[in-house]
Amino acid sequence: MSTSLSRFFQKRVDRWLFQMRAAEPGEFFLNQRRVFILPSKAGLMFFVMLILFFLVSVNYNLSLGFALTFLIAACAVIDIHLTFRNLAHLYLLAGRTPPVFAGEEALFELHLINRRKHDRYAIWLGFINTNRNAPEQAIDLAANASCRVMLSAPTQERGWMPAPKVRLQTRFPLGLLRAWSYWQPYATVLVYPCPELFGPPLPLSGEAKNDNPGHSGCDNFSGIRGYQPGDSMRHLAWRQIAKLDLALGGQLVTKQFDGGTGGEIFLDFSTLSPTIGLEMRLSRMARWVIQAERRGEPYAFRLGDDIFLPPAFGNAHQNACLQALALYQGR
Repeated sequence: MSTSLSRFFQKRVDRWLFQMRAAEPGEFFLNQRRVFILPSKAGLMFFVMLILFFLVSVNYNLSLGFALTFLIAACAVIDIHLTFRNLAHLYLLAGRTPPVFAGEEALFELHLINRRKHDRYAIWLGFINTNRNAPEQAIDLAANASCRVMLSAPTQERGWMPAPKVRLQTRFPLGLLRAWSYWQPYATVLVYPCPELFGPPLPLSGEAKNDNPGHSGCDNFSGIRGYQPGDSMRHLAWRQIAKLDLALGGQLVTKQFDGGTGGEIFLDFSTLSPTIGLEMRLSRMARWVIQAERRGEPYAFRLGDDIFLPPAFGNAHQNACLQALALYQGR
């Protein structure tokens, strides 16, 4: 009970004090209320030194000491303004997030946009609350320009993974103060099941039939026809293609076969034994999808009672199969 209460109050304090909010779509404007500034360790030592200078000047009535003290204090005040200005009024935008397999590093593309007339230097970015000490990245941003930053975060489970919170901080120009802010990017990454390292070979079955004439059986050669998307590269009629001038409008042609589908690749989730566990079965299916894609031949895919993909191959078909595995909620 005490742990839940502490987390509840911690969230309320973070939301009220540090303006930590949920992810917001589109560009995010880093206004003045979202930027916080405090002295760094060097700044605290500088402040102590400034007090000592002032006390010595008062004790010995040193006019030059007063001049030096107020000159250094004026530099510190200017540093407050420059440090705050270096971070405030930025525009932040989340970019693309390519899918990854569980256990790999998820890459999040973040864009920083500077629409002011002054340059910005030494802005450090990094994810927080990722259960590891990930190094931050430093960027310099010119006036009226933008830059792209790629931050990584570890993945553990399949499914949709939201981007962790980002901390932006700077100590430019003198390092006496630290200005920082938090941002929750509006981005998620799809995490595929981790492919099984070792397992049984690809299953071959004749149950998955295809009405597409381009993927009929491979037993008997029956003729030549025009190329259709999804045809195997192994079935292209290279001799006939060599006689065509593709630059003049010639089309690719492929060989057509008859004789059944006995050697067709059919990936069926229901054929796996439930005793090996759900995640292991999904990992095996992911491994089979990758192996089937490397063969360059069409393969059918079935997951549960609702998802069936007819025989095909290519990046789109592979991504559709892996996405279905990543988001599967059955048993």
